[in-house]
Amino acid sequence: MEHTHHHHEVKNYNKAFALGIILNMSFVIIEFFYGFVADSLALMADAGHNLSDVFSLLLAWGASYLAGRESTDTRTYGFKKVTILASLISSFLLLLALVAIAIEAYERLFHHEEVDGTVVIIVAAIGVFINALTAYLFFKDQKHDLNIKAAYLHMVVDAGISFGVVVAGVVIIFTGWLWLDPLISLVIVAIVLAGTFGLLSDSLNLSIDAVPKDIEISEIENYLNTLENISGIHDLHVWALSTTQVALSVHLVSTNETLDNKLLEEIGEHLHHHFGINHATIQVEKEDENHSCSLDKSRCS
Repeated sequence: MEHTHHHHEVKNYNKAFALGIILNMSFVIIEFFYGFVADSLALMADAGHNLSDVFSLLLAWGASYLAGRESTDTRTYGFKKVTILASLISSFLLLLALVAIAIEAYERLFHHEEVDGTVVIIVAAIGVFINALTAYLFFKDQKHDLNIKAAYLHMVVDAGISFGVVVAGVVIIFTGWLWLDPLISLVIVAIVLAGTFGLLSDSLNLSIDAVPKDIEISEIENYLNTLENISGIHDLHVWALSTTQVALSVHLVSTNETLDNKLLEEIGEHLHHHFGINHATIQVEKEDENHSCSLDKSRCS
């Protein structure tokens, strides 16, 4: 039995999360206040959505902190899986907010009320700046961490939505189309839903230990089956320990009489560098008459 562990340092995002939360919470207060003053559902709806983003940032921050804690006798993997749960909870909270926004916007679409377009433009423009700045804080690492990607996507979507509200305010001033305000709210729902679907799908898959989407299990099988003195494999499992770390366990059937520790070390290095697998547990079994596999089979039992 061989267990290879490639140390993965959990990056500290404390400054990024703290700044993002302060900026967005301040904007929520400003946006809701002026949305109420201007009687703009688009602003108040977006303020509610931004509030859910603040909670999402708090969740992501807490999960990131817990992921860095050491493992214990009762939690041998530590709290790494919390990052996946945070992404999942964040997605569901966003869906609940979308339902509330959509219902209110639909009702108001047929009951027009006056909106102060100038206030809408100014406040939403502030939102474009704040959300874009917050998104930039997580831009570098969002491709490698689903938990950070959740925070990043929320901010990118919000920046786009705020820009849309700016456009709506300009159009309302020149045309008087009051129905455009609730319509923008419905557009907000559509945009956020589209941007969140992938995050929700990935979070659900990782939470039930599915193979991470960027890993092809068949490629791992092909690699292992081409190894010298390995006649077959079975019980191959790949799953996510967290939003940044992947584990693998496998049984190799060997024709070699002795255990080749060097080969096992090379396998661990290859899995890490080519497939991004941080933890690999490899069990080697000697091939015999009762337990054999041919080279053309990817699995045996």
